[in-house]
Formats: sequence, structure tokens, C-alpha cells
Amino acid sequence: MDLNKTFPRSPREKLHGLVHFLRVIDKARAFKSDTLGEYIFPCPLDKIILEFVKIDADEMVRLATTKSEDELSHWVENACGSINPAEIERINNELLSRHPDSEERWKRFFELRDKIDPSRTDVKTWVDLIDLEEGRLKPA
Repeated sequence: MDLNKTFPRSPREKLHGLVHFLRVIDKARAFKSDTLGEYIFPCPLDKIILEFVKIDADEMVRLATTKSEDELSHWVENACGSINPAEIERINNELLSRHPDSEERWKRFFELRDKIDPSRTDVKTWVDLIDLEEGRLKPA
């Protein structure tokens, strides 16, 4: 996947009930092929989901670049099979509601948001900002 030419999947898309993992797959593949563009792998959100499924970034790159989508789906299903559904819901909520955690980061967040669309004062999470920037967030 060439992230210089296209966007990774939305962090909201789920694989076996788990948000953000499909995006991690896309970014890991782009990382391996040196087509990450301006994206960061692993970014803080990536690290949260990788830790949750107990895999490091290097192993994720290996899996993403040697396994098919079906094989990766089975891997995630197995990785999440013993996890309580409430824990999956908790990590999903943590990822989807994550926002800047300092005054300096909020300032940077608002600068980024305002460069894209200053009217979107409803955008307050990193996932919202990602989807706004990549054209997936519906008009307010």
C-alpha cells in the first residue's frame, strides 16, 4: 500500500470487533515497502492496539507483509478469542475517545484541525481529526 497516494483504512473500521487494527495493517505494509509518506508507524494509537493484542511493531510488519487479509483476520480472531468482550469495548472506547493530553498538544491539535476545516469545532479526538483530514468525517 502506497500511503503517498492513498489513505489507510479509517481507525473506526473493525476487524473482529476491534477498531484501528485494519489501519495498522495498512500502515505496517506501507512501512515495509517504504511508502509510508507522512504517516507514522507505529504511532501512539498503533502502539495501544498492538500492546492490546500482544504483538510488537516488527512482528506486525512481518505478519502484515506475509499474510493475506483472510489469514490476518484469523490471526486477530485468535488473538481476541480469549479476551472478554468488555475489554474489547474498553480498548475501542479508549482509542476512539483519545484526545490530546496537554495544553501544548491541544494547541497543536487545534492548529491541525483549523488548517483542514476551522468550522469543525466538534472535532475533539484524534480519530475524528484523522477522519476529517482523510475526508471521511461527515459534515457537521
